[in-house]
Amino acid sequence: MAKKNSNVLAIGIMFFLFFMISFVTGLQNPMGVIAKAQFNATNAMSQMGNFMNFFAYLVLGIPAGLVLKKKGYKFTALTAVAIGFTGVLVSYLSGVFGNYWVYLLGALISGFSMCMLNTVVNPMLNTLGGGGNRGNQLIQMGGSCNSIGATLVPILAGYMIGEVTEKTQVADVNGALFLAMGIFAVAFLVILFSAIPEPELEAAKAAPAQKEEGVIESVKGAVKFRHFVLGIVAIFLYIGVEVGIPNIANLFMTSSAAEGGLGIAAGIAGTFVGAYWFMMLVGRLTGSAIGGKVSSRTMMIATSCAGIVFLLLAMFLPKSWVITISGNTVPFAIILMVACGLCTSIMWGSIFNLAVEGLGKYTSIASGIFMTMVVGGGILPIVQGFAADKLSFLNSYWLIILYLVYLLWYALRGSKPVNK
Repeated sequence: MAKKNSNVLAIGIMFFLFFMISFVTGLQNPMGVIAKAQFNATNAMSQMGNFMNFFAYLVLGIPAGLVLKKKGYKFTALTAVAIGFTGVLVSYLSGVFGNYWVYLLGALISGFSMCMLNTVVNPMLNTLGGGGNRGNQLIQMGGSCNSIGATLVPILAGYMIGEVTEKTQVADVNGALFLAMGIFAVAFLVILFSAIPEPELEAAKAAPAQKEEGVIESVKGAVKFRHFVLGIVAIFLYIGVEVGIPNIANLFMTSSAAEGGLGIAAGIAGTFVGAYWFMMLVGRLTGSAIGGKVSSRTMMIATSCAGIVFLLLAMFLPKSWVITISGNTVPFAIILMVACGLCTSIMWGSIFNLAVEGLGKYTSIASGIFMTMVVGGGILPIVQGFAADKLSFLNSYWLIILYLVYLLWYALRGSKPVNK
């Protein structure tokens, strides 16, 4: 009974950390609007804060996996939370000093924290669930907490920003930054005084002493699995899909007509972006409910197909199809982009679950490698922003469709293990 209660508490803590990851990462979306206004950035350059946040995963992904393997879940989580507090503090100071480079530094430090937290929560929930469908189910439930944070941030920040003008600045969202620092402070205390199971550390102590594989050997062992390597590519593209859809949609809505945008107030645009993340919440709750019965592969196939259809409709439906909200006329294409949140909702857990199947002792290092590929969420939105600068906002979504086609193929063929 004590072990069961310990697992319930550990699962609850991991869900809380999932919320923190999305809250801090989600701040980079409205920050992109601020950077465009305050620093006169292009659509591509406005995504640099987002890039720095995700670039941290490339730098720290494998080291975070090694820290997890050596020090365990609790130490890694506490370190990540402390770094996260520092990152948000630096972001606040960028507003005090009015310095773009300090802002980018804050985004990078915050990214280090998010990388370490992601390295902890995914394998731990998968382990606590016993892998397979149950492990995927717990990851989907954690993802629901992730979506709650992601839903709140753009709405909160959007209304703090209000109408986007040349006077819009980082200081406008200080309230959200203070809230994030408060979340980190509380989380640190909760984790510090909680008992968290350490299955891998306990297994290492119980096993006979043996020569441990080095980093290179562990990485080589993991990448021998074809379905894992293809899964790395899938996660890179998936993060670009998840982040690119709402980020570019936000720029599309808040940019002026002269820039090819809709000229909508940041508060209204933030509500639509928040609705996208809310759709992810709905999808993850649904995924967690059916995850014990429906396989990750089946969910991936269905959502990839739906995402492709939604985006094609968004691009080709008549522009006369509009809705009016608070005096703002919004193309129906935005509603279809919001609906894509249902499609991206279950993909992270499904890809992770499929890619690490059968990796055994390489699961920890595989989680670290996975984290490096989250850099796709920083690189691909810049590429899409560049396409929006050169072509148009809507035409930039051809890139997202291309990524979704690969994810569909991975679910159908690439995720099937071929190694003995």
